[in-house]
Amino acid sequence: MSRIAILLFLSIAFSCSSCAQEPARYGIKVTDSYTHDRSAYTQGLFFYRDTLYESCGQYGESSFRKVNLADGRVLRRLNFDSEYFVEGSVVLDGRLYVLTWQEHKCFVYDASSWKYLGELYNFTEGWGLTTDGESLIMSDGSSMLYFLDPMTFLVRKKTEVKLGDKSVRFLNELEYIDGRVWANVYGSDQIVIINPDNGRVEGVVDCRNLLSRSLRTQTTDVLNGIACNPSDGSIYLTGKFWPRLYRIELVEK
Repeated sequence: MSRIAILLFLSIAFSCSSCAQEPARYGIKVTDSYTHDRSAYTQGLFFYRDTLYESCGQYGESSFRKVNLADGRVLRRLNFDSEYFVEGSVVLDGRLYVLTWQEHKCFVYDASSWKYLGELYNFTEGWGLTTDGESLIMSDGSSMLYFLDPMTFLVRKKTEVKLGDKSVRFLNELEYIDGRVWANVYGSDQIVIINPDNGRVEGVVDCRNLLSRSLRTQTTDVLNGIACNPSDGSIYLTGKFWPRLYRIELVEK
């Protein structure tokens, strides 16, 4: 191969590589809106057997809830001692996992009865929690995703999340949707869609103005809470101390 041909090949390869690194950009379309408990400091949000569940934080106010989607009523509630700040939660193989923030514990319950089964040691902070059906997937506020053994909480692998060449820090609440991890970026109005195999951000979702100014108060906090209902693939978003929960669709920009 000639030098000119080699240079042309490398130029094309570099160009294609750069294109591959550029994530898709999305806006959102609200397709429905529901009442959400304004006192809920949302940390984890997910569906299990077609029912919405939510874990809520703050010392002295932490709880896990079964929620009626239609009107936001709390159908069942598990309160935690004031020494615990609850974070993300998920169900895997009939076991409910509820993270704590800085207490290095993940509580485990029977998913149906909520009978306490024990606790697992978490070596880092607990932020978001989801599952790919085999491992628990956890964030700790850094740019890392941890894939954990559900019986021991030991790390099976970890992946750094990057947008291009830049690490994406403050990964928070997580949801596993169609083979990708969706993550709230704490303090922002963005959700990143992550390839769990390599940590690459493949999509960025702009959620600005999801909650209208007219519904905001002095206590309204950040966007946080992603849930996908496996029964129909519908996606729901909310935030900490938000009065509304939204069903949304992605719109390509």
